[in-house]
Amino acid sequence: RNRAGDDIRSNIHAGGHLAAAEITDLDLHIAELVRPKLVVDGMFLVGLDIVGDKLMEINVFSPGGLGSAQKFEKVNFTNRVIQALESKVNYVQQYHRVFDNVQMATL
Repeated sequence: RNRAGDDIRSNIHAGGHLAAAEITDLDLHIAELVRPKLVVDGMFLVGLDIVGDKLMEINVFSPGGLGSAQKFEKVNFTNRVIQALESKVNYVQQYHRVFDNVQMATL
């Protein structure tokens, strides 16, 4: 999202507007830096809010952005996420055991 005018906020309700993100090598580097910790914590799908060279927020309960990304990229990410979740459920059912969050995130 981009902010409106001089407002520091880019929230839609604050006048911000959606724009396609340009993912840089620095963005990918930041994501790779936090990835091991997210995996250890059992996080399967999160949203990273990166501004410039700063990781501002990790959204774990509402990763958001997929709808907007689908719109801009013309790719249906939702189906792939659902397929990944279904494969995790199938894995648990096939092996008849309980996996913790960390194990499930890395399957």
